[in-house]
Amino acid sequence: MTVLTVVGNPRAGSRTEAVAVAAAEAVAARLGASLPHELADLSALGPHLLAPAASPGVEAALGLVAEADVLVVASPTYKGTYTGLLKAFLDRLPPAALAGKTALPLLVMGDPKHALAVEVHLRPLLVELGATVPTPGLAFLESQLPDLEAVVSTWADRVAPQVRLPAAT
Repeated sequence: MTVLTVVGNPRAGSRTEAVAVAAAEAVAARLGASLPHELADLSALGPHLLAPAASPGVEAALGLVAEADVLVVASPTYKGTYTGLLKAFLDRLPPAALAGKTALPLLVMGDPKHALAVEVHLRPLLVELGATVPTPGLAFLESQLPDLEAVVSTWADRVAPQVRLPAAT
């Protein structure tokens, strides 16, 4: 089983990446997946996502999505939803590209008033692409960073039992 973390923050090495990696590792541990898991950091791909020509970096990231069984899809909360960078990347996927995969939505936010964005905005996009999306998604407040391990552990305990595992071959 492969776990992929997709980070839609335009800044490399972001808090979003740290939270997403911790969440992916917590879920992977509960599923018995071997580490390290894969990471698709979209920060370097921004200029290439809207270019008319194919980009090796974008194609490699799309390939990681195609091969993954479980995806942790993360973004900071911008204007009450996920980033345009993440949307531009996910728009490159063909219809039903996430069929048979489990996607776990995660948004990092500064204000709790945005907490529903993970379920109202990001979850429907992943479902539209065909993913099975267990609930709840993780709405992670920046103020929770000192408690990162406890927060993602509690969340992983809730969602890991809902993850659809790939059929044994």
